Amino acid sequence: MCKKEELEFSVFLIHQLSYAWNKTPGNVYEIVNKTGILDDYIIRCYDVLHTMGEQYLVNDITDFVAFSKNSFPACLENVFL
Repeated sequence: MCKKEELEFSVFLIHQLSYAWNKTPGNVYEIVNKTGILDDYIIRCYDVLHTMGEQYLVNDITDFVAFSKNSFPACLENVFL
């Protein structure tokens, strides 16, 4: 179980990604959850990530998802349409 600040940060970041990707927060949650980004990166690395800029994080996660499209084609289909 994650701490309150990790949860708040995750929700904030999901909303920022939803604006950048023009997707609903629910769609973004599905993507970051199915790819493991939520648990293995956003929550696990909270201590470092929460000190970084919003745009850097959006770009970093966007790059990771784009790179991961070949590894997770079913859940990432049409992510950037």
